[in-house]
Amino acid sequence: MHIPDGYLSPQTFVPLYGASFVFWAVALKKLKKELSAKYIPYLAMAAAFSFLIMMFNVPIPGGTTGHAVGAGIIAILLGPWAAVLAVSVVLIIQAIVFGDGGITAIGANCFNMAVVMPFVSYWVFKLVKGNAKGGARFYAAAFLAGWIGLSVASVAAGFEFGIQPMIASGPDGKPLYAPYPLSIAVPAMAIEHMLVFGIVEGMVTALILKYFVKHESELVYATKEA
Repeated sequence: MHIPDGYLSPQTFVPLYGASFVFWAVALKKLKKELSAKYIPYLAMAAAFSFLIMMFNVPIPGGTTGHAVGAGIIAILLGPWAAVLAVSVVLIIQAIVFGDGGITAIGANCFNMAVVMPFVSYWVFKLVKGNAKGGARFYAAAFLAGWIGLSVASVAAGFEFGIQPMIASGPDGKPLYAPYPLSIAVPAMAIEHMLVFGIVEGMVTALILKYFVKHESELVYATKEA
């Protein structure tokens, strides 16, 4: 899901940088107020986990990659705003140090995986679980949170480079950036993530949540809120 350099036009990556900066600023402000010192090691561990799980990249049609992200479980355990920062740090390091994702696409990749995914996953979990504190519905909500969150993020990525032929073409009509239209880009991203990587994401989310509910239930952010 890491979009490389050369796939997004300035008309796309500049606004997405701006949107990501807004979320980073709000997240920093919120965490300075709300995150106690004892949770800082968990935030670091969450970033390390996300980094590890995203290293298992599988190339897919469309010029990008498929993988799990870990943003859903981070949002459930530490809150969506904490997930914004944890996953963003990972994506920035991957782009700058490892060349995984483009420098110009950092804003887009962060928006998709560190903004869209955490908030979608968090609210899916909250809505599906209802008042459940455990049991089948609770863990089904966790699975769906990971699966739907990753699927929506993949559609967002596919949409971003799928619109490039429509908004950035040369005098001869040839695309200047990503060459694949929406009809190819969105299915290429969505199908693999819904059928493979999203299932992995959902299982990881449910299993890790089950561990924390059993051993450190007070840590789970999504069960503290009404």
